[in-house]
Amino acid sequence: MKNRLLVGGAISAGLALALSACGTDATPQPTTDPSSSQGSTNEPSETPETTVSGSIAGAGASSQEKAMGGWIATLTSVAPDLTVSYEAVGSGGGREQFLSGGVQFAGTDSPLKPEEVTAATDRCYGGDVLELPLYISPIAVVYNLPSLAADNVNMSAETLAKVFSGQITKWNDPEIAGQNEGVELPDLAIIPVNRSDESGTTENFTEYLAAASNGVWEHEASGDWPVSGTQSGNGTSGLIDTVNGAEGAIGYADASRAGDLGTVALKVGENYVPFSAEAAAKVVDASPRAADATDKRMVVDLDRTTTADGAYPLVLISYSVACSVYETSQEAANVQAFLNYVASPEGQTVAAQADVAGSAPISDALRTEVTAAIDAIAAK
Repeated sequence: MKNRLLVGGAISAGLALALSACGTDATPQPTTDPSSSQGSTNEPSETPETTVSGSIAGAGASSQEKAMGGWIATLTSVAPDLTVSYEAVGSGGGREQFLSGGVQFAGTDSPLKPEEVTAATDRCYGGDVLELPLYISPIAVVYNLPSLAADNVNMSAETLAKVFSGQITKWNDPEIAGQNEGVELPDLAIIPVNRSDESGTTENFTEYLAAASNGVWEHEASGDWPVSGTQSGNGTSGLIDTVNGAEGAIGYADASRAGDLGTVALKVGENYVPFSAEAAAKVVDASPRAADATDKRMVVDLDRTTTADGAYPLVLISYSVACSVYETSQEAANVQAFLNYVASPEGQTVAAQADVAGSAPISDALRTEVTAAIDAIAAK
């Protein structure tokens, strides 16, 4: 039975109130907008409506952890009977839990593999799997050089590939110095730090190195770090802790987790571009969809070699993964409510706040596509 939902109208109508009154005891009032489903109380219903209540669980990419915290906190203000939890176990772990039915949705920094798409058909009761690009964020190359008197260290993709493959071992190496005229770089060993767990952030970073380093990086894109004998940290927090703990260390992480660490400005064309939400959005808008993308699997084929002015090509698109069909109306209603909020302008604004995740909001055109896919979620 296809479920009828209260949630879309209720959340949209109540959201502005909730955000403006965030941190207060304000309670959203029922809408009287006749165009909303909640306001259509004068119309008889042929089937029972499903209210949003209970709980749903998600798991996956740690890159989304801060944004998820913001979304869950503000969703509670407008849907007080819905509890959402999210465990940042990494993209691979999140996909596994989703496919096994352990969670209702997942976050992943890399698209589902073909065999995972096939497996999702059974998990989704014969329906489709949704891959929605709802979290767009630059990946920062972070370093621990507390005495450096510069806003950023400039590096090309070739130089970064040499640093992370161990070919460049000192911060004052002539190749780095040549890209940072006037900056006094320390005579200090470089300590490359990578993720120890399978990571979508690692896959995005190695994809950038493989695509943009003109052959210097000899490995394929992978969620598992391909170089042995390196320093590492488990999850985003573990990597950041490792970089913070050793002067001279350099690593990569979702930009929202850079904190007080220095960050690399990447060479794009003839210029060096530091990370920002605006620079990340530019490369996403300029990139095509993947060859196997559909109206439900909105996978983007990022152009890592762009030379577009002001674009930052080391970007992470973290997908929200869900089913088009769930076992019960309640489960479908709850997932639909949460994802509609995440995709809404208000939800994207929450994640974009600097003290939340600093992500790049999705465009209105992409939101229209995403909303159509979410609105099609139903019960078996």
